[in-house]
Amino acid sequence: MVLSAEIEALYERRSSLSPEDVAARRQVYEVLTELDQGSLRVAELDQSTDTVVVREWVKKAILLSFRLRGLTTYNLGPFEFVDRLPLKHDYARAGVRVVPGASARFGSYLGPGVTLMPSYVNVGAWVGSETMVDTWATVGSCAQIGERVHLSGGVGIGGVLEPPQAVPVVIGDDAFVGSRAMVVEGARVGEGAVIGAGTIVTPTIPIFDLSTGEELGRGVIPAWSVAVTGTRMRETPGGVFGMSCILIVSRLDPGRRHEKTELNAILRDHGAGL
Repeated sequence: MVLSAEIEALYERRSSLSPEDVAARRQVYEVLTELDQGSLRVAELDQSTDTVVVREWVKKAILLSFRLRGLTTYNLGPFEFVDRLPLKHDYARAGVRVVPGASARFGSYLGPGVTLMPSYVNVGAWVGSETMVDTWATVGSCAQIGERVHLSGGVGIGGVLEPPQAVPVVIGDDAFVGSRAMVVEGARVGEGAVIGAGTIVTPTIPIFDLSTGEELGRGVIPAWSVAVTGTRMRETPGGVFGMSCILIVSRLDPGRRHEKTELNAILRDHGAGL
């Protein structure tokens, strides 16, 4: 792809670039426009290998935009912003509902039917169709959120721009992330999975099957499962301490939409909630 080669070349000489480099700004703006419109993504899940493929050159374009655009003051009603990137616009044409207090940066994509309660979506993020981003939830830079996902109030989806090869958060279609839960850089939530309130998912916290005690790995919540935060006891030279873990407490029927009351009942049985 010609554009990717041009971005790679610009990135190699990034230290010499400035907002006065009009041609470079045009090339970078083209990438951000494609991200904004959804014709280009920072990362995608390769179904054949079950790995996240990161387009490093796209991340590099985002990083270059901060060097190539000076600070600009934006006045929107009584609000004033000073930033290097403008906010998204034309929500009605995109079929997106945006409640006052919500904002999304130019270079992020919101699919048709997305609802933004007072929340924030950063550059490079992809939010799939019919997804709800609830009050005070944040979708970090380059995070990839599937379709029909519910990010509950106060959810934190981590962002990552540097280094360019770092893997962003990926949330599968039909997932439900409970209030105040956090999913950080490099972690994944599988299709249809439910994350209990307050659960923290990172690439380093181990995940256990509560019914068998088997460790299922780290950083990837299995599809169509219900996960809650837990504690495992570890003996160390300094004493016995409770270390964080994630417990898979139930398996759901693949492909079936589950009612919130049903999910809450499952979670209540294990001392958690949405």
